[in-house]
Amino acid sequence: MPTHSVLPRARMPVAGLVRSVARVPPPSVGRLRAAVTGLFVLDGAVFGSWAARVPDVATRVGADHRTLGIALLCLSLGALVCMRFTGAWCTRFGAGPVSAVAAVAVSASAVLPGLVYSVPALCIALFVFGAATGMVNVAANAVGVQVEASVGRPILSGLHAGFSIGGLGGALLGGAVAALLGVGAHLALVAAAGLFVSGWALPALVGAGRGTESRPARRRPGGEFRRPTAVLVVLGAIAGCTAFGEGALTDWGALLLREHLGAPATVAAAGYAGFALAMACGRLLGGRLLLALGERRLLVGGALLAASGAVAAVTTGSLAVALGGFALVGLGLANVFPLAIARAGLLGGARGIALATTVGYTGLLGGPPAIGLLAELAGLPVALASVAVLAVVAAVLVLTVSGERVRLPRPRTLLDRAVATVGGRIQPVVSGFGHGTAVYVRDLEVLLAR
Repeated sequence: MPTHSVLPRARMPVAGLVRSVARVPPPSVGRLRAAVTGLFVLDGAVFGSWAARVPDVATRVGADHRTLGIALLCLSLGALVCMRFTGAWCTRFGAGPVSAVAAVAVSASAVLPGLVYSVPALCIALFVFGAATGMVNVAANAVGVQVEASVGRPILSGLHAGFSIGGLGGALLGGAVAALLGVGAHLALVAAAGLFVSGWALPALVGAGRGTESRPARRRPGGEFRRPTAVLVVLGAIAGCTAFGEGALTDWGALLLREHLGAPATVAAAGYAGFALAMACGRLLGGRLLLALGERRLLVGGALLAASGAVAAVTTGSLAVALGGFALVGLGLANVFPLAIARAGLLGGARGIALATTVGYTGLLGGPPAIGLLAELAGLPVALASVAVLAVVAAVLVLTVSGERVRLPRPRTLLDRAVATVGGRIQPVVSGFGHGTAVYVRDLEVLLAR
């Protein structure tokens, strides 16, 4: 669809809402924080409710695995398309008003998949629903970055914990009511509850108004604005590695437990629940961990922890070890996505968040199909090992980000740092074995550093 046909339609409700900003008093930081937390929980609950009814919707429209995959692809494409516009809308109208519109849109569009009876209609419904989720993801993160700057401490990981908790609650509640309510009635109730929460949060979000660009773009000598695009893309790739792992375990984790470890259906479902719960807990502790460890250590350490958990899950023959591996993946990846998006917001404002989120969302878009293809060629355990590989890639990418630039570390520099670190750690230890041993270690360190 051409850009000129999309922007005017999507701009009208936002513009009307912006005109009312002057009549809404600006909220306190605490009120705005509560509102954006509710928005994250709402987004997670709506998406989790939909995920719980995917099999019912597929049966209703008569979709097999291939056609259902195409329909789910439409959801991701809708999100990607809308993400690219939402950054510009947040810059022009303010992330608060845009997030208010997005909250209403994602709540209202949640009912659409439950109203259709054919695969083409489902594709259209999921495209619209995906566009609403993409809009709320960018806008909510932009407001979160604004609130984080106001309170002066990291809170974005905690906000993403709200999404994880909402998603877990929506999925569990959706599974519980599946036998009592049809998919249409269930999603209609979800939409009604979402609109109620949106109405509660709307005054604070609209009152936030403009000012969501946490860091203005710098001007070039010629007067043009520039943004650190390369860093934003790398931050998006880091987030994408997280999204890949989350999508892979969401769609394929239970199947791995059932087919290769003989887990019953309830235990296999508990694998994803444990992963989601571990991710939520990790995000709740994200602020404290960030202050204690620093951004780079937390990102690199979390990615490597997720890689070790994924390796354990796909190489073990023990169900308990596999479940523990899933939990480690959740803990490790918990703060990578929110910290990467928070850094993108600080560097590029709402447009930076939109760019990084769009790049990151491709991991969720391409992850499940890639896992399926690899599973056919090499088996599901080998395919899910790609989660560990991409987690290591994320750790390496974190080390390349320096301020507003991407710096590729030279192999010699990495060797020098490794020698200095290892030598510095070993020398005090071996000094107890005598002066000659300590001198040998020191000389070896100097020799290797040449």
